[in-house]
Amino acid sequence: MKRYSDPSILPSAITPEYEYFDRRRLLAALAASAAMIIGSVGSGLAATLAPPRYTRNTKLSTREAPNSWEDVTTYNNFYEFGLDKSDPYERAQEFRSRPWTIEIAGEAELRGKFTLEDILKPHALEERIYRFRCVEAWSRIVPWLGFPLADLLARFKPTSKAKFVEFTTLLDPKQMPGQRSGVLDWPYREALRIDEAMHPLTLMVVGVYGKWLPNQSGAPLRLIVPWKYGFKGIKSIVKIRFTERQPATSWNMAAPDEYGFFANVNPAVDHPRWSQAKERRIGGNFLTSRIDTLPFNGYDDDVAALYRGMDLRRYY
Repeated sequence: MKRYSDPSILPSAITPEYEYFDRRRLLAALAASAAMIIGSVGSGLAATLAPPRYTRNTKLSTREAPNSWEDVTTYNNFYEFGLDKSDPYERAQEFRSRPWTIEIAGEAELRGKFTLEDILKPHALEERIYRFRCVEAWSRIVPWLGFPLADLLARFKPTSKAKFVEFTTLLDPKQMPGQRSGVLDWPYREALRIDEAMHPLTLMVVGVYGKWLPNQSGAPLRLIVPWKYGFKGIKSIVKIRFTERQPATSWNMAAPDEYGFFANVNPAVDHPRWSQAKERRIGGNFLTSRIDTLPFNGYDDDVAALYRGMDLRRYY
């Protein structure tokens, strides 16, 4: 396999998953079933913590039935643990997600380092069932557990200079073997425009299926922006920084012709190597589960106004 120094080949191009006939996912699902028989439905410390208390937000949830626990937790993109979809489940079991510290920096009145408990304490958790769409043209329905990112950011009083919010993943190659490769310029970085970050749909996630996040899903803290492709959903967040200028983001730096900063789901804008007009719903029959991709992943009524007047082919 060529190293990433060849810009013509990206990890996502090494046999697109939707053409891979689900072999790796099926193997991972079998492994997950075996683990559940032993008695653990989580991974790492999350499996030993008391269950979180939460309410369901039906107003902001899709009415579609969620995928299974196995679909959600054994088939993931988390390149810090490897390139295959089953690698996070197989390699993240011993990852230490407690204790955890998050740094708040940049254009805000309140800055510093805070424990995960500091971050979570004031927030009431809620479950939202969201559509999740990956740039490789697969999708699923996930019951995320979290709280509005806007509520968290408001606590730190961003200044008038705060036009963007940048997020950074933990850098720890000893625990995250994928970071020993040159696939990306580590640590993983993502960002949102401040109005996107403050939108009611943007969720700071701490759990899934009523449980704390398992390691392979981004424990203990990750982002979900349901109208954007999945790579915007940065995992294992250790830093949040308010900035005046648009920050560099990992995939946009790695391949700007393929991965735009905004990453809004747009069936009319193809990936250079495959169409985005259709998607394959994980958990279904490979030949019959292909469905139409919806603009903004089906959330166009809620978020299209954020991009009024923008050329969404140029700002992809």
